[in-house]
Amino acid sequence: MSRVAVIGAGYVGLVTGAVLAQWGHDVTCADIMPDKVAMLSRGEIPILETGLDQLIREGLAKGRLRFALGASAAAAGREFIFLCLPTPERADGSADMSYVLGVAGEIGPRISAGAIVINKSTVPIGSVRAVQRALGRNDVPVVSNPEFLREGTAVRDCQHPDRVIIGSDDAGAASRVARLFGSTGAQVVITTPSSAELIKYASNAFLATRLSFVNGLATLCEAVGADVRDVILGMGYDRRIAFGALEPGPGWGGSCLPKDTRALIRICEDAGYDFSLLHGTITVNEEQQRRVVAKIEAMAGGSLADATVAAWGLTFKAGTDDRRYSPAIAIIDRLTDAGARVRAYDPTVRRAMPGLEICLEPYGACRDASVLAVLTEWEELRRVDFDKISSLMASPCVVDARNLLDPATMRQAGFRYQGVGRP
Repeated sequence: MSRVAVIGAGYVGLVTGAVLAQWGHDVTCADIMPDKVAMLSRGEIPILETGLDQLIREGLAKGRLRFALGASAAAAGREFIFLCLPTPERADGSADMSYVLGVAGEIGPRISAGAIVINKSTVPIGSVRAVQRALGRNDVPVVSNPEFLREGTAVRDCQHPDRVIIGSDDAGAASRVARLFGSTGAQVVITTPSSAELIKYASNAFLATRLSFVNGLATLCEAVGADVRDVILGMGYDRRIAFGALEPGPGWGGSCLPKDTRALIRICEDAGYDFSLLHGTITVNEEQQRRVVAKIEAMAGGSLADATVAAWGLTFKAGTDDRRYSPAIAIIDRLTDAGARVRAYDPTVRRAMPGLEICLEPYGACRDASVLAVLTEWEELRRVDFDKISSLMASPCVVDARNLLDPATMRQAGFRYQGVGRP
């Protein structure tokens, strides 16, 4: 059992701390918000993430997990200190390191000699050395250990990672960190700090590029009368390609891909390289959102002015309550800017949102609507009564930006249906 501090009780910090506690480590998780610390200490979870609430309550009950106010109190006497802090995007696309460096400066005097500070946050190239300077300690090594958690499956991803990346110039420190994750059985890659930091950005940017590629491919399918599902099936069996991230939709979003792709572009610019493919990836993503809006506009009769649109889904994907950089929100904003009235349903949203009418069930969103737009792939939406939906709508038209529904079934039910890349 190791004594671990996790600084930052956000998405990454909560999952990391809870899983380390499950593995038997003694974990103190710190945050700067008193109300949040009190809430977590009661086992109340501020985010939607499958299995996380149970894991935290289990850690609290067994005495392996506790929550503390402030980084200094949590870091004192700990063998491993994970920095799980926000690195928000600056106006120029670069990552803001002020939270990470501020905490490093705060905890530097409190850390025991021989402890290891671990960068878990998504940070720019060179951040291990920057944190080392901020700590002001030569007897405390800093290691990069980027996270690869997917919202909705973050607990499982942390428990059973595809790989564990460790970046350090100190072989002993790297080995100690690797042993923390020994029970996962995952492939451990030990490399330099710069390589570890770049692996995180490269992975997310490549994922974004695949998603933009398949959305562009779906547009081509519509133009030539092909079915993107069949095209993906034929591509996915190629072992060089496989099926991961080969699913078209309204564009990619969330807390990581947009921020990290722009950050990697900025890193390239600082290094004197114009990575034009990444610029194209972002352009295609923006075009995809405009294309979905154009489909809705066409279904509404060619104009969105005074049209009522039902929107199913507000989060950037199903299984999470995260709406950061959500393509659904971006599309709704474009609809309202064009004069449409939007009624929205999402199972995770129960409070009013500015400029948007929130409905508490999917049927209410469809009342008198000219078009229904499926923007998030919530599984429950497959099982609604579409005869009832048709009777509620002013015209039974569906733009399925997630290919969630079966086109033949919808057309048999009397709907005009349009998916993404499907005839």
